[in-house]
Amino acid sequence: MTQDAPASVFRAEEGMGVWEHRGKVAAVGVGHGPTSRRWDGKPENCVGAISIGALRQAMDDAGVDPAQVDGLVIDPVTTTGAFWPQGKPLPMDTINAFNATDAPLDGITQLSAEWLLKNMPELTNVEFTMYGRGCMSRAIPVAAQAIGDGLAKTCLVLKAWHNLEGRYYHGGANAGSAIPGSAAVRNLWGAPACYSTALQFAEYCHKYGKTHEMMAPFMENSRRNGLNFPEGYWAQHRPERLTHEDYFAARWIAKPASLFDNDIPIMVSAAYLFTTPERARDMKQKPVYILNHASSRTRPRSLLPTLDEVEEDTFRTGRKIYEGAGITADDLSFENMYDGFSLFHQFHLEGLRYRGIQPGEALDFYQTDISVEGPNPISPSGGNVGSGRSRFWMHTDCIQQIQNRAGPRQVIGVKPEIGVSGGPMPVGGDYTVWGSSPD
Repeated sequence: MTQDAPASVFRAEEGMGVWEHRGKVAAVGVGHGPTSRRWDGKPENCVGAISIGALRQAMDDAGVDPAQVDGLVIDPVTTTGAFWPQGKPLPMDTINAFNATDAPLDGITQLSAEWLLKNMPELTNVEFTMYGRGCMSRAIPVAAQAIGDGLAKTCLVLKAWHNLEGRYYHGGANAGSAIPGSAAVRNLWGAPACYSTALQFAEYCHKYGKTHEMMAPFMENSRRNGLNFPEGYWAQHRPERLTHEDYFAARWIAKPASLFDNDIPIMVSAAYLFTTPERARDMKQKPVYILNHASSRTRPRSLLPTLDEVEEDTFRTGRKIYEGAGITADDLSFENMYDGFSLFHQFHLEGLRYRGIQPGEALDFYQTDISVEGPNPISPSGGNVGSGRSRFWMHTDCIQQIQNRAGPRQVIGVKPEIGVSGGPMPVGGDYTVWGSSPD
């Protein structure tokens, strides 16, 4: 059975120097499954089916014969809050439409490498499988390290999400009569998922004299970029601009976090194809080189991180990102850090010192030109704000920006040579540096 990646895979400490595989791993192919708000119950639209489609697209995009693929890295978790209701009959028509594993809901509310291989007979030579559990941001370093270490030569990496009918976060443990562990202290009182970020943002505004209204240009820019992401939820299903007026009028979820500061759960899947630079030269798309991956594994002192802890950790993460890639903040063409809760994006920016931003200055920076046409592009992918909850739009965008095939969201104010992406949280996440050259 496929195992989780060990802690030794991740570069979580300062002082490790330049990554030993810098420029020796290339991302080439990209594939996405269809995007929808919720699963409609049809077998062809379950999370397993759309993931198979994304994997096949990634291979086709790279021009790779499936028989060349010898590695598969996935995140087996496909939700943070949409669980199959206890006592609800299993969807046997969907289960029986595929080659099943021992887990009845495999391919429906979770994914395993074994399920995918059973249902993709063309993948005849996969010998290496591993899980990067929790996020595409974590799966990417696992696949990159596998290529660099010679565990695979051509590796697919996948992240998928399902969303069922009903209210998000109302199932699973939250539907029970007891909640185990420290989660009981938080969840028992019904605090929404964004409340810790809201508290940190409120403290940030108090410390630096900022306001929630100063987020509006970032939000409007992110939705604009998302509407130019054809695979995204808003572009496909609700092509609506987000105006300042919309943002200011939104109801509070955990003040000062409003409705639009939370991403919208969707059904979606994405896959990338990684390989060696030597093999990438013969593929269809321009290779994008991985210059480093870095991780944060800091534990807060209490139930949630304070603003001081968030700032300390993002500064530390920024140093690890640059150290391992052998670059400085001045080398970044654009940034694509995570934004599942929009109110923590500025922590990532300030940790990176992007365009010289210092602590407390990011919201002022949002008032300047942060568009893809300008010299300081912020989140050109649009992120989760612009395209729905996926945790991977930013990675896709980094690859496509450097390949010069990001379409109407293509960065043109600067030459897209080096980008950074990752997340999810400012304290606890994984980050990747992408480059147009291996040097």
